[in-house]
Amino acid sequence: MSATPPPSTTAPLADPTAPATPVALPARCEVLVVGSGPAGSACATVLAEAGVDVWLIDQQDFPREKVCGDGLIPDAHHALARLGLLDQVMAQACHVSHVRCVGPSGGQVDVPGRLAVLPRRQLDWLLQRHAIARGAHCLTPVKFEGLIEDEAPATHGGGARVVGARLRHAGALHELRADWVVLATGAAMPPMLAAGLCTRRTPSGIALRGYVRNPAVVANQRTMDVVWHRDLRPGYGWIFPVGDATFNIGVGAFFDTRGDGRSVAADANLREVFDAFTRVYAPAKALMDGGEFVGELKGAPLRCTLGGAETGRPGLLATGEAIGSTYDFTGEGIGKALETGLLAADALLRGRRAGANDAAVCADYGAGVRRLQPRFALYERANGVNRHPWLADLVIWRARRSPRLLRRMSGVLDETSNPGHLLSLRGLFKLFAE
Repeated sequence: MSATPPPSTTAPLADPTAPATPVALPARCEVLVVGSGPAGSACATVLAEAGVDVWLIDQQDFPREKVCGDGLIPDAHHALARLGLLDQVMAQACHVSHVRCVGPSGGQVDVPGRLAVLPRRQLDWLLQRHAIARGAHCLTPVKFEGLIEDEAPATHGGGARVVGARLRHAGALHELRADWVVLATGAAMPPMLAAGLCTRRTPSGIALRGYVRNPAVVANQRTMDVVWHRDLRPGYGWIFPVGDATFNIGVGAFFDTRGDGRSVAADANLREVFDAFTRVYAPAKALMDGGEFVGELKGAPLRCTLGGAETGRPGLLATGEAIGSTYDFTGEGIGKALETGLLAADALLRGRRAGANDAAVCADYGAGVRRLQPRFALYERANGVNRHPWLADLVIWRARRSPRLLRRMSGVLDETSNPGHLLSLRGLFKLFAE
């Protein structure tokens, strides 16, 4: 088993346009961003471009692996375009024209979309280096140890004000004072618990993915395949091409955060689900039978539905998957992580220009996040397909006969229609009326 990714999953290790990496943390800065994934790097980029003294840290050196399906759907494209990074990302990504939806009975439909796949090892490295090139200071590996709070109560908003963070770098503890701290720490809960922003400890789901190289299947495996089957409940399997005859293959299982169905997913053995996927879906079996693992199968928790966390408190904002920016049902999270990072930066900049108090900045950011909530609620409703995969058979059967429904499914990718509408009682009735 090879432990080294192929060229398509390895980003360049140098960027001559980026400033030199600093070797020490300062005593203070305007904004400290903790976490250098999509949300954190997007936030830092926008702040740095506006002239803010922003520091971006992460507990890992980059490039690094991240468990993800690696799919870039249009919401990610829009965010990358705003950051000025879309062309560079698309130059390295594997372009895909369709998502292939496959139901338990074997029926399938190809849904067109503006799609691409780029391993997170590459994408996150590009985003971090882009933030540095735009003026953000970046240092890794730096571990977040906790927040520094003002001893006096906050004048606006509840609780003591956050005035910085305790960080560990090169074995030494360092205190960095900041006007604002932004937590972009992903699905790991300890930072959010330490910040007092976590309201739900359990994740929304779990995922397992690996990279497999198999030149023999390249000609037949050109779509982003998403597969539902009773043996994969309460989740699904996927195969996404990443280039160089290599594929991201994985499975995910989602909890029922609305009711008492959590135990079904919580008890899921994802390795057994992965094995079931390679058994029930012929292309997955063909990929694995003649393929070679690149690295190891890796798992990770998912936090979805924009739930389970507060978005901020005086001196502190949280963004990305830390606040549940991953969609239920599909597990797509890159675009919305970028989006929430942009929302955090925009709120901080508006507050900076207006001289706004903490409460106004937190309220501004919270309102921006809440505007996304209705869409997340519809994805949560659509998550019923993962628990009842026969619904996928029904929608696929009808989409093969209805160009209008196929356009609506494509609209889910473009965010011009919502999956929850397709699976409401009214939506199911309309399947037979179109």
